[in-house]
Formats: sequence, structure tokens, C-alpha cells
Amino acid sequence: MSELGMSDKAVLSCRSLGKSYEEGPEKVQVLSNLQLELFPGERVAIVGSSGSGKSTLLNLLGGLDTPSEGSVWLAGEELSALGERARGLLRNRALGFVYQFHHLLPEFTALENVCMPLLIGRTAIPEARERAEALLKRVGLGHRLSHKPAELSGGERQRVAIARALVNRPGLVMLDEPTGNLDQHTAQGIQDLMRELSTSSQTAFLVVTHDLNLARQMDRVLRLEEGRLVPI
Repeated sequence: MSELGMSDKAVLSCRSLGKSYEEGPEKVQVLSNLQLELFPGERVAIVGSSGSGKSTLLNLLGGLDTPSEGSVWLAGEELSALGERARGLLRNRALGFVYQFHHLLPEFTALENVCMPLLIGRTAIPEARERAEALLKRVGLGHRLSHKPAELSGGERQRVAIARALVNRPGLVMLDEPTGNLDQHTAQGIQDLMRELSTSSQTAFLVVTHDLNLARQMDRVLRLEEGRLVPI
């Protein structure tokens, strides 16, 4: 354990995490005294009602926002101690993110979309293409490499987004409502893929979802209520 009381093996840790906003003379406390550790290969779901602070929490854990209190550690680095550029480089290396809406670049093919994080990290183009193609084959899209997002189904676009999140081999992938726009069969395929990758690659997954069927298939389920995480 580190001197902060958090395991050195955790891919993500937060301690006494809080976030508040000023609304005129009022202070609105959105999150308060959150504790969380996520370990390699672990799959954790966070559920909660609309407005409970799930998006705020994801932004803090991903280094897109800074906490009012406490700290977030990703891959052994305290996010708020890093400058903006260093934080961005760490996110690109250690964290993958999948949104409810895939956010693929429409003018690029599936292969080119998955290559993007590698090219941003200055990986040579031949290696980037090789790694991206291997991942797309792994998610069942080896026959769709040259297709643009508009030529893919919703489930295929989400699988491209997951491949893009995984291509830098991050220790952690965060997913925000990953099955919200998918039919039941396709959603189950995404769940099976997460389970397989958590075992084979020791990738950790943190999923924010309203889908209780998805949540129940995770290793742990936490509910965000009144600004705190409660095991369920």
C-alpha cells in the first residue's frame, strides 16, 4: 500500500474525492468523500438515477475535470498534479473511453478511426495499421476495415469505438452507457467482449449504465446516491 493508503497495484484510485459548484451564493455539492479502487482485469459498474453525478464522476476519473477535494490516481500518477499536456498524454496511453454515441470520425474508415490514438502517440503508420487491423478482427469486424461509420450498423460502430479505446493497450477502459443504443443481441456481444478482454488482457472496465442486465454481469456494482458510492 502507498502512503496514501491506496494499493500500488490499482489501475485507478480515488480518495476522499469531492466536487462542488458555486451557483450564485449557494454551494452545490455534487460528489462527496468518494473512495474507489479498480484493479487489473476487474469489471465494475456504476449505476444511479439521472442527475446523480455519474457524468461528473467519469469526467473526474478521466482527468477531464479537476476535483474540489481529494485525488484521482491513474496508472500510478495523480491527475491533478500533472499539467494539461502531461495529463492528455497519460490519458492517451493508460485510458480508453467509449461513449454512448460512438464519436467516430465520419470521413475516415473503421481502420483509420482505430489507428487515430496510435498516430496521436506517434506510432509508425505500418505498426498502427497492423495493430488496428488485429483489434478490429478481434471484435469481429475484419471484413469491415474499409467501411466508413455511415456504412456500419449501430452495433458495428460501437465495436469500432471499443477497438479504438483498446488500441493503445490501456490498463483501463471507461464506458458511458455503452449499450444504450443497441439491441439486446448486440448488447450481449459487447458484454461478452468485455468479459473476454478482462480475462485475456487483464484490462479493467468501469461502466456507467442504466442497464441493470449489464451491471449484474460485472464483478462489482456500485450505486451513486447523494454524492457517494454505495456497494449493492
